[in-house]
Formats: sequence, C-alpha cells, structure tokens
Amino acid sequence: MRSERFRQCARHKRYVSVSIAGCSQPGVSGLNGSWALQCGMDIFKVFTLEAAHRLPYVPPGHKCARLHGHSFRVEIHLQGELGTETGWVMDFSDVKAVFQPLYDQLDHHYLNDIDGLENPTSERLSIWIWDRLKPVLPLLSEVVVHETCTSGCRYQGK
Repeated sequence: MRSERFRQCARHKRYVSVSIAGCSQPGVSGLNGSWALQCGMDIFKVFTLEAAHRLPYVPPGHKCARLHGHSFRVEIHLQGELGTETGWVMDFSDVKAVFQPLYDQLDHHYLNDIDGLENPTSERLSIWIWDRLKPVLPLLSEVVVHETCTSGCRYQGK
C-alpha cells in the first residue's frame, strides 16, 4: 500500500512529495511528521535540460531516426529517513551539486556522442543517469525522464 500527498515546504516555498510506503506503524497518519521518522520519505529534485538526439535502431522512415531535440525533464527521487536535527532527508542543494556534472554533460549536447548513450532512448537515459548517481547518492530511489509533456519513463534500478 502506498499513498502520496504533496506538502509545501515553508522554507523553500516549493512542494515535496510525501509518501507513506507500506507503513504499518500504529497511529501513523497525516502530515504532522511523526510518521516520516518511522517510515521514510520520498523527496525529489527536478532538472530541465535541452538536448538533441536521434534513435539509430528504429524502423526505416520513423520520425525519431531524424535528428531532433527535446526539453527533457529529469526527476531525481531519494528515499530515506527524516533527520531529527535537520528535518529533511537531504539538502536539495546537495542533490543539485551531485547531479551537476551529469547536467553539464547532457545539457545542449548531442546525446548520441556521449559514451553509453549511442542509442539515447528515454529508457537508456534514465539507466545512464542512475548508474552514475547511485554510487554517490545512496538514497537514490528513482530516476524519471520526461521526453515530452506526455511521454517518459521511470527507472528504479531493477
């Protein structure tokens, strides 16, 4: 069982995803924070990058075989315990700092030229990001890549 709600962070004036994932603690409910200490929390940081690519293995005549670009939206999700002192799972600026080298490799570049992205589908891009972040971001729980407003993929490292 998993329910999700969104809560506005008073300090940063942005919304964070708050999850109760299979929590069986008695009396755990609401968004008062007590459940988060016992059951964990899911947070995320969103990045937008512009990049060009082409898909080399699609059938002849497929539109994605031609060079084109996207405004990719990438979500980096982390899951962990709420810190009793800090009140957060991880500082969002730390997430940004860890993602920055990947962002610099991807933003305004031709994805096919990047080692490991010779066939840069959204699925392969999410795995590529995961493989580089997970060793330095152990709380990483999910990478979501939106190729367009209506299409994308979700990778959870499995």
